[in-house]
Amino acid sequence: MTKLNNILSEIGISKVKLAKYLGVSRQMVYNYLDMDDVNLWPLEKKMKLFNLLQIKSADEIENIKITNDFIKHTNSLINDNNSMIIEKGNISFDGLSSTDQALLNDIVFLLKEDLEEDNSSTTSTICKYLYYFLQAIENTPEIKYMLGYVAKTTGFISPNEFAFEKDNQFAFEAILYSAMVLYDNGAANPQRLVESHEKFVQEIQQKQEEKLSRTQELNSAKIQALKELGYTEITADNNTEVLEKMAEILSRKI
Repeated sequence: MTKLNNILSEIGISKVKLAKYLGVSRQMVYNYLDMDDVNLWPLEKKMKLFNLLQIKSADEIENIKITNDFIKHTNSLINDNNSMIIEKGNISFDGLSSTDQALLNDIVFLLKEDLEEDNSSTTSTICKYLYYFLQAIENTPEIKYMLGYVAKTTGFISPNEFAFEKDNQFAFEAILYSAMVLYDNGAANPQRLVESHEKFVQEIQQKQEEKLSRTQELNSAKIQALKELGYTEITADNNTEVLEKMAEILSRKI
């Protein structure tokens, strides 16, 4: 089985893709690969693996040679099996490149599987936080460095790969690494942690209050602008005029 794992790794077939190809869960793939012999696999799954590897028996796995034609064949089968377009509700993969479609498909498959397997609310909360994370990147692009850091520390990419702004990403990773060392070693002063977390909470609360205040200010300006212009609501026809009046009202307070 070591040889089989090495082959899959070398030709770039992930456990997620193999799971979808075999029609089983990702955990089941791990169970299959932990077995001592491929012949212990269910017959249908074993034959699909043989078809993928272009062999007729488990004994031939040891003699497999990784060539360009072999990689082309295996990836063709895997990608054909994973190239389905998922469309639920308003979600469609149309317009994306085949590579991005496959990537997004893998993400959806992985999240769906984790949600199905988790009887608690933990995975649901993780997915919700991930959704918030992706939304936050629009306003705070630097947090994408966190994704790079995690990908590096878990061994998915080289620690010397910098997909974003290299100098900034380098600095962020160095700082985050120092923080994680303190966390893992329990070396941080407990009192300092309490004080730091209190500042963290206060800063967030202040930002929320500022956001609420700004929203209320804009709402008041909108109401005042509509009143001064003699309108009851903003429409496509008066939109520009109302916005200009709002800007004027807000400038009066400066």
